[in-house]
Amino acid sequence: MFVGSYPLRLDEKGRLALPVRFREQVAGGMVIKKGQERCVYGLTMARVAEQSAAAAAMAPSDTAAARMRARMSFGSMVEVEPDKTGRITIPANLREYAGLDRDVVVVGVDTRFEIWDAPTWDAYVAEQEATYADMESEGMPTLS
Repeated sequence: MFVGSYPLRLDEKGRLALPVRFREQVAGGMVIKKGQERCVYGLTMARVAEQSAAAAAMAPSDTAAARMRARMSFGSMVEVEPDKTGRITIPANLREYAGLDRDVVVVGVDTRFEIWDAPTWDAYVAEQEATYADMESEGMPTLS
């Protein structure tokens, strides 16, 4: 499980040192890909296999929307291997997609983590925090 928010920095080569708590979880391999709201998702290879199986089980699978989703999701995946210091290189196309420059925030979101441009993340939190605070929890598992 990926949890927490970590303000970090990309170096001049687009490398990011993953949070120490995430490194063991991705030791078996990982991918990064385009995510919703213009962030980059980080997934373990096991999670990618689960997503593939879930996508195959969804019906109908041969619609324009299903093909687009598969192409955008699987087509944007890049296998990355953290180096001995826990750094991954985020390719230029994914940095451009998410607007990643220097200051980023890595956010744990249960079965994945997300890499956000820091100002974009701050704006997202500012926009969503009041809605989240006022949400009804009925029907949703709580951690309290």
